[in-house]
This record gives sequence, structure tokens and C-alpha cells, in this order.
Amino acid sequence: MMTVIHAPAPARQRVILAAVCVAALAMPLAFSGGAVATPAIGRDLGGDPAALSWVTNAFMLAFGSLLMAMGTLADRFGRKRLFASGVTGFALSSLALGFAPTITAVDVLRGIQGIAAAATLAGGTAALAQEFDGDARTRAFSLLGTAFGIGLAFGPVLAGALIAAFGWRAVFATGALAGALSLIFGVPRMRESRDPHARRLDWPGTATFTGALTCFTWALIDAPSHGWTSRPVVLLFAACVAFLLAFARIETRTARPMLDVSLFRYPRFVGVQLLPIATCYCYIVLLVALPLRLIGIDGYDELHAGMLMIALSSPMLVVPLIAAALTRWMSAGTISGIGLLIAAAGLHALGRALHSGAGSAAIAPMLIIGIGAGLPWGLMDGLSISVVPKTRAGMATGIFSTTRVAGEGIALAVVSACLAAFAQISLHAAMPHASAPAIAAAAARLATGDLAHAASMLPDAARATLETAAHKAFDDLLDGLTVITVLCALAVFAFLSRVRVQDEPIGADAGERRDGSSTPAAT
Repeated sequence: MMTVIHAPAPARQRVILAAVCVAALAMPLAFSGGAVATPAIGRDLGGDPAALSWVTNAFMLAFGSLLMAMGTLADRFGRKRLFASGVTGFALSSLALGFAPTITAVDVLRGIQGIAAAATLAGGTAALAQEFDGDARTRAFSLLGTAFGIGLAFGPVLAGALIAAFGWRAVFATGALAGALSLIFGVPRMRESRDPHARRLDWPGTATFTGALTCFTWALIDAPSHGWTSRPVVLLFAACVAFLLAFARIETRTARPMLDVSLFRYPRFVGVQLLPIATCYCYIVLLVALPLRLIGIDGYDELHAGMLMIALSSPMLVVPLIAAALTRWMSAGTISGIGLLIAAAGLHALGRALHSGAGSAAIAPMLIIGIGAGLPWGLMDGLSISVVPKTRAGMATGIFSTTRVAGEGIALAVVSACLAAFAQISLHAAMPHASAPAIAAAAARLATGDLAHAASMLPDAARATLETAAHKAFDDLLDGLTVITVLCALAVFAFLSRVRVQDEPIGADAGERRDGSSTPAAT
């Protein structure tokens, strides 16, 4: 049994906060680092485009679909226990990834890593909520958000440096190290806490929700290779619809649902859910798609690709703090909408800068995208609990966190499918007499940045033809992302332009405290 270390309260709290932040730091590293490592994994272990797509999607799918369920388990069985279990699982799966012999093993372990990450985040944030109160709690969660920002900002360059020096397996050693540090120094100092009135886990709701996300993601990943009307893809989409219908039926009939659909009666709550969706398409997907292009199509090595990515991710270190300061003069909804329009302008400029290949011209547009996405990024957690009754704040943050993480997984699958489809259109136009299956297979490879295998599937195609198709596909993708971001910005202005983070939640009495949520939103 692990020994509990008794230390003075402030010192103990600082160590616990540091341990949770270190664990949180490892999650964006696992996300962005895995994306940078994917080309190297493909060169070493092989695998078709679908298998390589699961390197990132397996982690995000498991993480997003189980985050809300893990929050329930933390309240029911103990926050410390769930955090310790999650950190242990994350460290062991990260260590095992360093020895994975096949691409299938990598994909399976990435899914396990995502499950452990969900347990770690849910248990860690709930534990911090028990350790800190008032302004100290606000500062603690600000530091947690900063840890995420650091992971996003420096994950690609750290991954690139590790791959250049030691190979792709070293990327996952960071997760094992972070997990070990949190487990050794943080867990023994934590106090166990649970909610005696916690609801039971909605197992049917969790299963059907996860099933729907899995089938939808799987269908999007397989569609470029098998065809959108192929029997396996159609069956997967049909299964997704069946799971969604079952989920809706379960959640409207159960006494303690995982997802309280009545919250969607609040238009402002619907508007808040657009913010993580928008940042998925204007920012998060680029953390995966851009390294694949830079390394696989433009010929950058992992280290230099990671260094170029800093232009995109580094604004997340400071812009969210600026956004919080701007709320003194403008509503959070207006700031968020303006940020999305800035990001859309950056996406449009990036398409022009990348038109003939990547280079220094892409740095300014990437900075603009990062600045624009950073404005809503620092405000949307607060908004998620400002637009619902105070007594529903816990459920609201759970839905918001799930929308954010699950939306990232779906967005990645959508972007991969679109890239393959756009590349296929370009290849058909350039090589009208080539066989359709060969073009589809080559396009799927181009979508993952695998130019060498794409060339082997179309031996008559010149390298310039394949590069042009890949560049054209990425241009079309950026155009689509620009349109999505602008539409989300307009919807945010319509739903949220008058909402401030400081506003009392809808339905709150003037004399009630605002901290009605048992678990603050995870950044």
C-alpha cells in the first residue's frame, strides 16, 4: 500500500498541483508528438493509410469518448484513486509504445493511452478542485491551462528533436517519464475524496456514445481507400446512426443520464459548443495535418518541421491571458468571434503562402492563426458555465469537455478524408487514363504525407504531378477550413456577443455562490 506523505498544507498543495500539471503537460505532447512521429513510424513499421491515421485517432477517440464517464467514476470511486490509475496506465502504455513491434500494436496502445489520459485528466482536475478554494483554485487551473499551452507549443519541436536524436520510439518516453514523476511525487500527497451523492455511471449511454464515435471515425478513415459507397463504409455509417439513435433514446429515458440533453434548450449553451468545434478546424487539425505535409511532401526533417510549427502553437502561451484581460472592455463572445475571424484570415493567407511549397512565408500566417485561435481558447471554459443555471454547471462542463476532445478526433478524421478526396480529384484531372483504384490508393497515401508509396502506386506519374496534387489538396482543405471558421464566427456573434465570463449563470440567485460546479472545467 502506498505511504501517504504528510507535509505542510501549502507545500503539499504545490507538489500536488505540480504533479497534475506535469501529467497534463504529457497529454498535448502525446497528441502533437504522435502526429510528428507518424511518418517515422510508417517508415519503420509500414502500414496502410488507415493504420497510420489510427496512430492519432485512436488516442483522441478514446480520450474524448470516455472523458465524461471518467468524471463520474472519479466522483463515485475517488478522485485520487482514478488519477493514480490513469497516471499508471498512461506511463505503462507510453513505455510499451517504445517497444511496439507492429503498427497494429502502436494503434492498440494509443487507444489504451487515450483511456488512461481521460482518467488522468478527470481525476486530476477533480482532485485540484478539492485541494484549492477561491482565488487559489483559479490560479491552480490557470497553471493547468498553461501546462496544456506549453505542451501544445513545444510538443512538435520536442518530438522532432527526439526523433532526430533517438528515433520515434523516444517520443513516447516523455509520457512514461511524466507519469512516473506524477505517480512518485504527487499521488502519495493527495487526499482521497469522493462524492457520497455521485450518480452511477451510465454504462448504456457510455457504450452507445463511444460506439457512435468509433463507427463514424472508422468510416471516415476507411472511406478514401475503400470508397464512400463501399459496403464496409456504408455499414459503419449505418451503425453510427443506430448507435446515435440508441444513445438519444437512452439519455431521454434514464433517471441519471450521462448527457443532459435539456441543456441544449439554451441557445447560448449551443453557441458555446461552437467554440471548441471552431478551434478544432482552424487550429487543432493543423497540428496534425501540417507536420504530415511538411515532412512527407515538402521534405522537411522532423526537427525542422517541429521548429516551424512553433509559429502556430506559441501564441497559445500568451494570447489566452490577453483575451482574459480584454473582457474588461468587451464581451467574451465578441472577443471569441473576432478571434475566429482573425484565424480565418490566417488560414486564407496560409493557403496562398503554401501554394508553391512550405517555407518562411508560412510563418506569419501561422502566427495569425495561432493568435486568432488563442482568443476563444482562453475564454470558452468560463463561458461554458456562464450560460446555464448554476446547478447544472457540472454537467455543462462535462458536455463542453467532451465536445472539445471528441470533436478533435472527429475533425482529424474529417480532414484526413477531405485531403484524400481532394488529392484524388487532382490526380484524376492530371492522369485521366490511370486506373481509379490506383489513384484512390495513391491519394490516400498523399493524405498521410507518404509520397514514396504514392509514387509506387502510380509509377507513370512524375514526382511533380504527385506534389502538385498534394499541394492542391491542401489548398482546397485550407479554403474549406476558412469557410467553416467564418461560419462559426458568425454563429458565435449571433449566440454569444453579449455574454461575459463574469456574468452569473442563467437562473442563479443573486445571493448564491458561483462555484456550484463540483469539478471545474478542464482547460
